[in-house]
Parts: sequence; structure tokens; C-alpha cells
Amino acid sequence: MIDSRIDSTDIQILRCMQENARVTTKELAAKVNLSTTPVFERLKRLEREGYIQKYVAVLDAEKLNQGFVVFCSVKLRQMGKEIARDFTSRIKDIPQVTECYNVSGEFDYLLKIHAPDMKYYNEFLINVLGTIDSLGSVQSAFVMNSVKQTNGIPIPAAPDMIKED
Repeated sequence: MIDSRIDSTDIQILRCMQENARVTTKELAAKVNLSTTPVFERLKRLEREGYIQKYVAVLDAEKLNQGFVVFCSVKLRQMGKEIARDFTSRIKDIPQVTECYNVSGEFDYLLKIHAPDMKYYNEFLINVLGTIDSLGSVQSAFVMNSVKQTNGIPIPAAPDMIKED
């Protein structure tokens, strides 16, 4: 449960942190026109209340030889609570799957997969995804060029537009 409401200063802090999580409290305080102590306290509250879930480094997939990106649509043989739980549990343990969404429509799940190349992905499809019993069918779409890729989310301008728990 959220103890306090988010305000426009909190929104400014969230935007700054989303842009650069390594900004110092002193730099952040200057950007939002507060002293460091209240900014530090606000950051701790935003973390405690779950607005800030974690801090990460965004890595270059190409430099790490993981720049071959595939969106893989998965249809299960049948859908059920236990089958879905088993599938998602297995997917969470596969490091090449960097995102997984339960979706509506023709397919049940959409996976984002990073690999070094097509050959690796083919072997991954057979030897990793192919070993999941509940897997019915897959359809792969290969990313040819990334037009827009962000790691952030749009933050509403007004505090009253933010959902509270």
C-alpha cells in the first residue's frame, strides 16, 4: 500500500533517474530545486513504494555478440493453469529469453530472444524451446533494424494520472 501521494517533484525525480540512474543525489537535487536531504528521502520512499524497482546498466548487445534479436510467438498445445505455470517457469530460467509476455490473439506468448546469429537461434529453437512439452507451435520474426528502442516508460505529466495501489 502506498503511504503518500506522488507529486510533481517526484515525477521530475523519476524522469531524471530514468534518463540516468547514476546521477548523484547532489546533481538530482539541483535539477529539481531541492537540497540533497529531501531528494535522498524522496528517492528512498520511491524505492520503498515500488516506483523505482531496480537500477540497471543498459548493455550493447552487438558488442556482446547477442545482437541477433528474434520475436518468437508461441502457441501452447493447450492452455491451462498448470501448463501456463510450467511454461512460464521454464521460460524464466532461459537467459536468451530477455522478455516474455502473455498475449491475446492467435498466440499465447511473445518472447524476445537474443542470440549471436541465425544458426545459434535455430539450435536454440530445437534444443531449448523444443524441449518444452507444452509447446505447440512457434512463429519467429527476425529484427532487421531497430528503429526505436527505449528502456524507459512514459511518465504522465500530472501526479493524479498515476495509479496508486
